[in-house]
Amino acid sequence: MDRIQSLEVFVAVAEAESFAAGARTLNLSAPSATRGVNALERRIGARLFTRTTRKVRLTDVGQAYLEDARQILGLLRSADDAASGAATNPVGRLRLTCSHEFGRIYVMPILRDFLDRFPEVSADVVMVDRVVNLVEEGFDLAVRIGSLPSSGLSALRVGQVRRVVCGAPSYFERHGRPRSPDELTEHRMIAISPVSPSREWRFGHNMDRSVGVNSRLSVSSVAAGIEAARSGWGLTRTLSYQIGPDLERGTLQTVLDDYEPEPMPIHLVHVEGRRATAKVRAFIDMARDRLRATSVLN
Repeated sequence: MDRIQSLEVFVAVAEAESFAAGARTLNLSAPSATRGVNALERRIGARLFTRTTRKVRLTDVGQAYLEDARQILGLLRSADDAASGAATNPVGRLRLTCSHEFGRIYVMPILRDFLDRFPEVSADVVMVDRVVNLVEEGFDLAVRIGSLPSSGLSALRVGQVRRVVCGAPSYFERHGRPRSPDELTEHRMIAISPVSPSREWRFGHNMDRSVGVNSRLSVSSVAAGIEAARSGWGLTRTLSYQIGPDLERGTLQTVLDDYEPEPMPIHLVHVEGRRATAKVRAFIDMARDRLRATSVLN
């Protein structure tokens, strides 16, 4: 096993926290992966993993080495892409990250059409509700919701989302519509912890108006909370994109629109800037046009 392949095995095992699972991603046997990591540890003279019967974990040295290994492999992929014509033709593997619900509703339809249009491109999509370090974790592109911190990354704004309170028409027929945030205390509320983890909901352009909400039902799943509201059981607070299809069908309606906080921007974020490979530029062009044309994101 050469040094580059050893690095690939090390990264795969670290990400899977398992020699067997890491080996499978590379179509290798577990013993081959173990030998590759052992050779790497002998070469650098340090332990990269602590091993137990169930899981392997990175040592402090291994954690630092993982970041460097990802960058080295990323640079190698970029060099390979450039040499194979990826700078001008969309080819190779596109690694993309986005949040769960946004990815399911909006990114996946775009990505399927993108892969159909460019058959020499493949894709890995990681849907996770956290900010991913594109460089350290080896991603080409991220779809991010919310204000962006200062960084050396390139970003293109493609839309915005709102924090909304919504309910089903059947609920409003039985219980009426709240006319101000203070009236929410008179309604049956559903709290979705990833969206509104606090019992105090904030309203107004600068989120300077707070209302204490005593939710009878609290769920950790966005889909479950929305389904409960869709059934007419109560009102919930969510992000507008998460109920886009419901708003279009009329199965959910928003209330208290005049009290909404300032919308949050949606950006396509990538690393290379003007030096982006053709696969990244092509996906950005398609996603930009599709997302900007989606009414619920504007």
